[in-house]
Amino acid sequence: MNLRRLLGCILCATALVVPSMRLNAATNIDTRLAMLRGLDKITGRITTITAVVGDTVRFGSLAIIVRACRTRPPEDPPESAAFLDITDIKPNQPPADVFRGWMFASSPAVSAMDHPVYDIWVLECKEPLPEQNEPITPIETG
Repeated sequence: MNLRRLLGCILCATALVVPSMRLNAATNIDTRLAMLRGLDKITGRITTITAVVGDTVRFGSLAIIVRACRTRPPEDPPESAAFLDITDIKPNQPPADVFRGWMFASSPAVSAMDHPVYDIWVLECKEPLPEQNEPITPIETG
């Protein structure tokens, strides 16, 4: 009986911590850029990563694909969330999936990647997708 009560308390506490952002396109704005932050735990180096939704970016041995990046409208409290697929690709080893799911900018610990060398978290989603009649302009890379 005590275990059941403990599990109930844990579920209630988790519900309070998880961001209240609804992840549907009707209330949020889909964007084409995700700003991520990467930490190399060995060197202590922090890197800001700009990822185009649908493209693969590399950070160390990690291959990161942002499947979706959503932000709230300006009149709502700020929040960004990205759906990420992260794979660790090391030489002479098969690729290992290390993370797949939504990460929230305001609560990175709620859905964190577990990796011995790297941390990745979402900073923000930028450049809202144009309306259906607007042309998409290419992103400049430098």
